[in-house]
Amino acid sequence: MMKKKIANWGNYPAMTSDEKSFAFDEQLRELFTSEHHFIPRGNGRCYGDASLADVTISTLKYDNVLSFDTINGVFECQSGITLDQVLEVIIPKGWFLPVTPGTKFITIGGAVASDVHGKNHHVDGCFSRHVAEMDILTGTGETITCSPTQFPDLFEATCGGMGLTGIITRVKFRLKKIDTAYIKQKQVKAENLEEVLALFDKYKDYTYSVAWIDCLKQGKDFGRSILMLGEHAKMEDLNEKQKAEPLKLASKKQFTLPFNLPSWGLNNLTVKTFNFLFYNKSSKKEINNVVSYEPFFYPLDVVLHWNRMYGRKGFVQYQFVLPLEAKQGLIDILNTIRTSGMGSFLTVLKVFGKQDNMISFPKEGYTLAMDFAVTDRLMEFLDKLDKIVLKNGGRLYMSKDARMKPSALSGGYSRLEEFKSVVKKYNPQYKFRSLQSDRLLLTKN
Repeated sequence: MMKKKIANWGNYPAMTSDEKSFAFDEQLRELFTSEHHFIPRGNGRCYGDASLADVTISTLKYDNVLSFDTINGVFECQSGITLDQVLEVIIPKGWFLPVTPGTKFITIGGAVASDVHGKNHHVDGCFSRHVAEMDILTGTGETITCSPTQFPDLFEATCGGMGLTGIITRVKFRLKKIDTAYIKQKQVKAENLEEVLALFDKYKDYTYSVAWIDCLKQGKDFGRSILMLGEHAKMEDLNEKQKAEPLKLASKKQFTLPFNLPSWGLNNLTVKTFNFLFYNKSSKKEINNVVSYEPFFYPLDVVLHWNRMYGRKGFVQYQFVLPLEAKQGLIDILNTIRTSGMGSFLTVLKVFGKQDNMISFPKEGYTLAMDFAVTDRLMEFLDKLDKIVLKNGGRLYMSKDARMKPSALSGGYSRLEEFKSVVKKYNPQYKFRSLQSDRLLLTKN
């Protein structure tokens, strides 16, 4: 047993927890039997309090590859393996992850529990769409193999269910075939929000799309953006040097932010300066080039502990989705941010395709993710944004949440009661519970 202070990627909230771990099934069984309640925890890269509890069970030592069908692209592993470890095995064989979020430092179990999405949701959906089957140790002590057709209620409630149905132990999922480890990238500048939304529509056939938005501009520059598009490059797209090693793994060179920056360093002036520099880094309207997969999918992973730039108090990542017809809601939220002076360094816009799962976050529409440093004013400000999101038929992402009220969750997820009943079925004594699940009344009798 090791009591330690833990926090997820936002460094808010932080708490003291008994962190335990297992590498073998027998050890997991012993922990399951001996602990009254706990939450499974991967690499702690969700942003809020979903994997925080008085007792946490780390899966990081439970990280073996179980099988890899290199002909058909089917990968099977234990849940504690991280995406970067998977990529090191699959890329040299000509395969890639079917869906990846913006960091490769999450576990496969975490990818399922958060049902992660990427820049290709409009084409390929969430991670769960590519899962063939998985094993879950449920609250009854039974390990159940489930899939979209076998125990489908357990499968669906686990995908996006934030660990509340049990510990995911084994996952078997389908991969995406690639010819090279490179991305054919296109970057297009948009002068305002109207233009970037039109560009998303114009380039909707691209597999990957994401836009960075300047959240502080007004007038004709309101919502100015850079749209980034990509496709997996073919051999003929590469230069001679790249052709020599077409399936080359990315460099492991990384920088570290060694300490928390002072919180006064993040303010409207520094955000405006960053936005100006980022938008004007090239004078061209459009740039086309071929880059390694790393800077395209994981631009921030090169800086270890980049979360320290928000200071000791940490930050909250706020992510919501609004239906396509609720464009005015997007405008209202960006206006509220601008007039409040609560600027976000990283404001990222994507378009989701159709999806209607029980508790998974995505549904067809626009999703915006923003980072806000924790201040005395922040929680009240985010409550204001919640009202706009719910009024426009949207919802918030539990994997990024550290503070929403139960009413915001129930207002956004129409199948929440169904989810709660499945959790109660497979986790009857609420053995699996977290700070988040208690706060959102998901594990309260």
